[in-house]
Order: sequence, then structure tokens, then C-alpha cells
Amino acid sequence: MNHRDPDDPDGPGPQGDGRRGGGAGRHEPAAKETGRAPDEAAAKDAENAADREDTGKAAAKDAGDSGGSGTPNAAPGGGGRGPGRDAVFVDEPILAARVHRPADLVRFLLGLLGIGVVLAVAGVAHATTTGLETDIAKGANHAPNALASFAGLAASIGVLIVPVAFAVERLAKRDGLRVADGVLAAVLAHGTALATDLWVTNSAPGPIRDALTQNAPSGHGITDPVHGYLAPVIAYVTAVGMASRPRWRVALWFVLLLDAFAVLVGGYTTPFSIALTVLIGWTVAYGTVYAVGSPNVRPTGRQLLAGLRRVGFAPMSARRVEEESSAGADADRGRAYLVTLEDGPPLDVTVVDREQQAQGFFYRAWRRLALVGGITQRRSLVSLRQALEQEALLAYAAIAAGANAPKLIATSELGPDAVMLVYEHIGGRRLDALADEEISDELMRQAWTQVRALQSRRIAHRRLVGESLLVDRSGRVFLTDLRGGEIAAGDILLRMDVAQLLTTLSLRVGPERSVAAAVAVLGPDAVAASLPLLQPIALSRDTRGQLKQLARERAQREREAVLAASEAEKEARERKRAEDARHAARGPAVTVPAPAGPVSKAERKAEDKAEKRAIDDALEEAREDDLLSRIRQEVLRVRPQAPVEPVRLERIRMRTLVTVIAGAFAAYFLLSQLSSVPIGSAIANADWRWAVIAVLGSAASYVAAAFALSGFVPEKLSLPRTVLAQLAGSFVKLVAPAAVGGVALNTRYLQKAGVRPGLAVASVGASQLVGLGAHVMLLMTFGYITGTEKTPSLSPSRTVMAGLLTVGVLVLVVTAVPALRKFVSTRVRALFAGVVPRMLDVLQRPVKLISGIGGTLMLTVTFVICLDGCVRAFGGNLSYAAVAVVFLAGNALGSAAPTPGGVGAVELALTGGLIAAGLPKEVATPAVLFFRLLTFWLPVLPGWLSFTHLTRKGEL
Repeated sequence: MNHRDPDDPDGPGPQGDGRRGGGAGRHEPAAKETGRAPDEAAAKDAENAADREDTGKAAAKDAGDSGGSGTPNAAPGGGGRGPGRDAVFVDEPILAARVHRPADLVRFLLGLLGIGVVLAVAGVAHATTTGLETDIAKGANHAPNALASFAGLAASIGVLIVPVAFAVERLAKRDGLRVADGVLAAVLAHGTALATDLWVTNSAPGPIRDALTQNAPSGHGITDPVHGYLAPVIAYVTAVGMASRPRWRVALWFVLLLDAFAVLVGGYTTPFSIALTVLIGWTVAYGTVYAVGSPNVRPTGRQLLAGLRRVGFAPMSARRVEEESSAGADADRGRAYLVTLEDGPPLDVTVVDREQQAQGFFYRAWRRLALVGGITQRRSLVSLRQALEQEALLAYAAIAAGANAPKLIATSELGPDAVMLVYEHIGGRRLDALADEEISDELMRQAWTQVRALQSRRIAHRRLVGESLLVDRSGRVFLTDLRGGEIAAGDILLRMDVAQLLTTLSLRVGPERSVAAAVAVLGPDAVAASLPLLQPIALSRDTRGQLKQLARERAQREREAVLAASEAEKEARERKRAEDARHAARGPAVTVPAPAGPVSKAERKAEDKAEKRAIDDALEEAREDDLLSRIRQEVLRVRPQAPVEPVRLERIRMRTLVTVIAGAFAAYFLLSQLSSVPIGSAIANADWRWAVIAVLGSAASYVAAAFALSGFVPEKLSLPRTVLAQLAGSFVKLVAPAAVGGVALNTRYLQKAGVRPGLAVASVGASQLVGLGAHVMLLMTFGYITGTEKTPSLSPSRTVMAGLLTVGVLVLVVTAVPALRKFVSTRVRALFAGVVPRMLDVLQRPVKLISGIGGTLMLTVTFVICLDGCVRAFGGNLSYAAVAVVFLAGNALGSAAPTPGGVGAVELALTGGLIAAGLPKEVATPAVLFFRLLTFWLPVLPGWLSFTHLTRKGEL
């Protein structure tokens, strides 16, 4: 029995009578399938559902045997009609045996957060924890001893019997892998409990230790901070899924509560210890489950056929539809199947399971947090029934609005973790699958007509990309993938739909035709109203990726044009020199021209200006507007007075969020240090002669930075202006990370000084590259010197070697993970593009090379002098090499930190390094604060004045 070809023009169409004739009889079983069970049978149904989940892996294996091989398999279950009941085809890829559920990762992260909250409360609310323990102790004195003894005995037996009984039950149902997961989680939880016990006993602050322990009832020692036997039990029962079975869940909670009562009354633990134990077991369990994966319980094609029979259809075959255009689609679209029937046209069936629905949760959650209210989906993660109801509602609403959309004819659940939606089959191809020449103006007008129908009823599609537009055999356009849409949508959402479809069609046929089709259907006012929403953040993820790819290609074409113009100018210059040499010799033309004489400074300057002018002209000719700008221009031609100011859609950016968190951490760190260190006494007793040296070192760093920059620029730069530019960088650090703000400012300064943009970026990249090499070389040199001194805490055997090993491990991780490797290589290539040719130009000028390398080395030396002066001003005495190692390590962390100027990270690294080097905290803290005052905070005002001055003069 073969697949019926759904695209056969002679076959039944999507509106065939074969399906509609028996519609009533089929819809009644569908309603029965999705009905709710009576309350008294809810527990039994939930336990049976959990058992079906456990057998999902075996069903997946059965489907895998049939997937992709073309071998017919008999579908399970009855309810079908005719010969298709016993012999059907199921064609689908083999499903993975295990999946990593995002929900498990979310629970793991919530567990870590809970552990942090418990420890924070225990460390801060010391009086509250003490009072709680006192109240419990008083209540325990009134509890009968017989009750406490019975509870302890019953809990000890129950904690052993309940998990073992459940393991036996799982093994009897051939679910040994789940038991193995539980055992692994128990082992890890036991190790985590032991490590926490050691930390609390030996290193934790006093309030935390007091909240988690108390004197043992026997009078010898203290109680355990974490129950070494209870945490593994909790991890085991969570990992094996015992909590999802109602009967086993009741027994489990009874045993746990009984055990908690027994140990509390007996004085063997504290309330915070119990909370920490439960959280450790729970967190380790979900971390283990997410790491190793959970058994895949996604319904297979055979289960789909059985579900179709339950709602009244007689399927003959099911084929998984894998669309090439959906490779970059959202992961929660569901799995599509093409199902042929015995007595009617084929069906399009979408299966949505819990795993697919959870994918993309973090991205949706971040979009909900980052974007202003009213433009994101109402929920980041909804239940399966909510997803089914949402898609069904949108399907009916779209058809009622007069839009072409697939007709939904049945819905049903496929077990506890999946639902299916049955649509009439349309056939045809997605817009992404059409060639550009097949996208006619009439087709685009049909697409805009469907959007107009939706917007007339305030329905937002929310995902008008190429794969959501289906063109049938007659050329009609259908809107699919309505699950993410919204009814009663606001104006912003409706305008975003227009902006999205404008961009989608412009990517295929260009802005001119796309805007013309939109204006012909919607009118110029409706199209013009979408311009403020025509920004990347308002578009889909796939569209943003295509726009970024176009931007990279456009930048590559501009670079190629600049390089070609530069080469052409050099060739013309060489030809002119050869011609001048022949005229000067007044001899016959020769094949090999005589070498030209030395070029004067005026001639070189004129040649540089000519080359710069030629490159600027080539860049101007090669410059292209981005796609969104071209769409705006086309709309403005139709409606010149249209608003173009973008609507603010981002509520918070990732960089802002990281900056706020890092700033809060830095403030907490500084305040905690200041509260424990007598700053006033340290200032009163400071040696201000060393403070003057520190000030001079800080001031000299700007001169060194100017030499370091100008040394890698073959063109002549004004030293005073370059020093002012470096001073202006102190102001820029307040609003941008140190490594980013300095690069941008120096590049801008060089461009204003007459250096071409590409060469300016290359010069700054060369400076950064040499600075990185000098930083690593100095760190290794001073680390070796420090290791030979009498400072064992900074000996090479520990700190230096550990740092080198850490760097090596990070390098291996980056090179081993393709995504990280691509991320790093792309940004390094963009940063240092053109560096090698620029370095070759610098090598031809020894004075410039000495200035660049010497300035780079002196920049580090001046900062170390400043930090050393700060240390000695407050009575510290460290070797210069040790101070250099501390500074170089702290500066590296500050450059990597996402906070402006490395605030927080630099203070933490420098203070910790000085304390590790042997300085007391009372000296290291004020020394670091004074160093940061001289190098970061005090230069802000002069930096702002320099920035304003250079900007007013047009030099920045």
C-alpha cells in the first residue's frame, strides 16, 4: 500500500466531500477525547499517564525501526475502519532516545537560586535564625518522647523502603535507565553534601555556621550542616520521577515530613539545615537529569495514527514533512505530518509535544523582559492545552476574518505530553521554496490582502516570514503558523506585522516591488505608519539573521572596493615615478625603468592626499544603504511626510542588565571592605611622599599611551592632541567597557587626524595586538621573578602555573566548541583586519616602531609605579615584581569585565591579589581605592574637558 500523492491534480481537493460528509461523527469522539476525567479518578488517571510516559522510550524504538526505511508497520490500537487498520505506512526520522529538557535546566537554576537565598538569609538574619531555633527547641521539649522515637524509627525505615520499592517497580517495568539516573544523582548529591559540610565547618562565616549547625544532643561536637543521607534520597526520588506519581508522591512526602519532625524534635538539625538539604538534593537531581537527558516520550507516527482513529479518521499512511526552509525556524512550531485516508482527501497534522514547546524558553523569556510591554507574547511558556486552544482560536478567527488559512477540523491529546491539530490539506509550496522570479506582483498583492483581512479584525500574525506563507497549486496564498498570533491586538503589533512582511518580501524581490504591492492593497497611510517599527528588534529572529548576513556582505564589498582603489592608486603612482625617471634620464625608453630618486616630504604628503582622495571616492561609490533604509526611502517617496522616528521597543539591554548587576556587586564589595577597614586611620597615617609618586605615575601614563598609539601610525600626529585624546578616554570609560571605549575613541581620533578609516582601525588593532603581547610577556616575566623571591603565596608552583593551566584549558575549550571558536575568530578577525599590512608599514620606520613598543611598555611601567606608590603610601612593602603581577592580572580582568572601566572587577582582583601577595587587608583595601581614585575617578573631569575641547575643534 503506497502513499497517496496529495499534490495529484486529479485527486480530491482540500474541500472534498469525502471529509466533510462524516464530519459530525468524527467531531463527537474528538470532544470526548479532550474531556476532563472525574475528580475521583484523577489520581488513577495521572498515574496511568505517568506509566505511559515510561513506555514512551520503547514506543520511540518501535517507531525508529520503521522510520526512514520504508518498511510497513502495523499500527497499534483499534478504532479504525477497513483494511488500513492492520497495515499502514509510517515514514519519519528516528527519534532521539534522550532529550535535554529546558524545564529541567530552569528547575536546576531555581534550585541554585534557592540555595543562595537560604545561605544569604542565614548569614544576614542572624537574630531571626536564632529565635526560630529557640522556638523550635521550646516546642520540642513539650513533644512526647514516645512520639519522637516512633517518628524517628518510622522515618528511618520509610526512607529506605520507599525508594527501594519504587526502584523494584521501575525495574519490573523495564525502566532500568531511569533508576540508573537516580543512582547517579544520589551519588552526586552525597558528594555535594560532603563538600558543603566541609565548607560550613571550616570556612563559612560564623552566622551561616550557627544557622546550619548546633550542639549535638550527645554533647560531643556539632550536628551536620547537611544531612548526608537525606540529600541523596531526595536527589534519587526526584531523578527517577517518583514525584510525578500521585500515590508514590504521597508516600514520599509523608516519609520526608516524618523525618524532618524527628530530627528537629531530637535536636539533630536546624530548620535552615533541612531547607538546604532539600534544595541540594532537588538541585543536583535536576542538574543530573538535564546533563544526561531524559527518556524521549515524544509520540511517534504510529501513536499519531492511533490518535487519529480515536477521533474518527481511518488513516492509511503518515509521512513526516521535513521542510528545508524550517531549518532556522522557531523550535516550537511542532512536527508536521502528511496523512492519507481511506475515504477522503489527505490531512495535514501538527503534533506539539512538551519538549518542542519548551525549546526557545530562555529566548522568549529574555524578549519578554527586554522589550516594552504589549509587543511580546503573553506567556513565555504555556501548557500544552493552552497552546492547543491558542492555535485553534487563531485558526477559527483568521477564517472568520476572511483570510485564507488552513481549516482546523479536529484536535486531540496524544498522551500526557503531546497534542495534535488536524487541518485540511492544502498542498503547494512555502514562499521560501519559490524562486525569486516566481514571486509575482499578483502573488504579493494576495499576501497583503490576507494581512488586510486579519488587521480588519485586529488579529496580529506575529510571524509573517517566508515559511508562514503557503502558495497552493492554483496560486492562492494561505497564512499558516498562526500559533504565535494574538486577537484584539494593539496598533503596535499590527504595524509590526506590516513592517515584517515588507522586510520579508524585500529580501526576495527588493524594496521597490514590495512597497508598491503593500501600498496597492493597504494604502500609503497604513504602510507609512509602519516606518517607526521598521527596526531589527521588531523583526523575527530569522529576518534579523538575514539582515546581518547582508550587512557582512555589504561591508566586504566596501572593503574590496577600498583595497582595489588603493592598489590602483599605488600602481598609478609607480607608473608616474617610472615615467618621470625616464624623462629625467632623457634617454630611450627601456623595459626596466631606472630606480627613482628619494621622494621628498612634500611629494609624499601629496601622494598620500591623492591616495586618500581616491579611496574616499571609491568608498563613496561602493557604499550601499542597508535594506531597511531602502524600504524607508521607498515609502517616503509615496508618503514624504510619514513619521520615521523609531519607536522605543527595548526596555532593557543585555549590556545594561550586566552593568547593573556588576555595579551592584561592586558596590557591595566596596561597602563591605570599607566597613571592615579603618579608612580614616589609614589616611591619617599615610606617607604622602609616596602618594605624590603615585600621582606622577598616573599622569605619565597618558603620555605613554600617546606614544604607544602614535608609534603604530605612519602618519604624523600631534603629541599634545594625542595626549588629550588619551585623557578624553578617561571620560569615555564611564559609559563603555574599558576595552571597547578606548578602541572606539582612538579610531575616531585617527580618522579626524586624516587617517583613512580602514587604516585607522588597522593602526588601533596593531596597537592592541602589541599591547596584548607585551602584557603576556610582562606577566610571565614578573611572575617568574616573583617566584624566585621569598613570596611563597605567589610562587610559580601555584599561582603562575595555575593561571597558565587555566588559560590553556580556556583555549582548548574555545577551540573545541565550534560556536565559541566561530564567535572568537570572527571578532578577532574583525578587530585585527589589516593589522599585518599596517605593521609592515611601521617596520619601515624604526623611530615609529621604537615609539610604539616603548610607549606600550612604559604604559604598564607607569601604572605599576602608581600602584606601588599607593601601596607604600599606606605602609605596605612589596617587591616591584609582585606589584606588577597583581596589576597585570587585575588589568586583564578589568578589560574583560562588561562594566564601564571594569568597575568592581578591578577592585576585587587588585585587592585579592595584594592580600595573596602578603599585604594585610587594612593596607590592601585603601591602597587599591587610592589607585582607582587616581587612575579612574579623578581623571573623569579633565577627560570630559578634553573630550569637549577636541569635539569642538573637530578633532574627535
